[in-house]
Amino acid sequence: MKAKVYVTLKKSIADPQGFAIKGALNKMGYGKIEDVRIGKLIELDLGDVTKEEADEQLKTMCEKLLANTVIEQYEYEILV
Repeated sequence: MKAKVYVTLKKSIADPQGFAIKGALNKMGYGKIEDVRIGKLIELDLGDVTKEEADEQLKTMCEKLLANTVIEQYEYEILV
C-alpha cells in the first residue's frame, strides 16, 4: 500500500521561503499572486498492510517524525 503525506507550515507561522518565491514571481510579471506557502511531499510504500493499519501507522509517523506539529500541519492520502 502506498501513501502520500503533505506537510505544510500552520497558517499562523510565517513562511519566509514562500515570501521569497512570491517576490520572485512578482518580479517575473505574476503580480496577482497573493500568497505562496511551501511544504513537503513524502511518498511512502507501506508494504502489505490493511487500510486501517496504514491509517494508524501514518498518523503515528507524522506525529512522531514526519511533521513538527508545533509549527506544521499534515494530511495524508492512502493510495489503494
